[in-house]
Amino acid sequence: MQVADHEWQQVADDSHAVVREAKAAGVWIFGGGFHSYEPVTVHADGTVVAGPIAVSQVRLGGFSVLEVESAAEAYAWAAKIAKGCRCPQEVREFIDDPESVN
Repeated sequence: MQVADHEWQQVADDSHAVVREAKAAGVWIFGGGFHSYEPVTVHADGTVVAGPIAVSQVRLGGFSVLEVESAAEAYAWAAKIAKGCRCPQEVREFIDDPESVN
């Protein structure tokens, strides 16, 4: 969906309202937006190259990490986020890594 320049403040307000709702519900872990649309890929030897791993026309504006009990709950929150930011949301299950616990 294309957002007109004069609508961006409303998009931000609506998106932040969903974040506040997720925090109040206790499901919000973290999230944020990306500063630019110029991703880079870093290889094992340290080489940095422009672009994503695979060529894509999709531009990601940010991400949200929520802790929910089911796929259905994840989809419900994704729908709220999609409505707020006026764009579809990709949902992925995050695999816990016991090595990453503080």
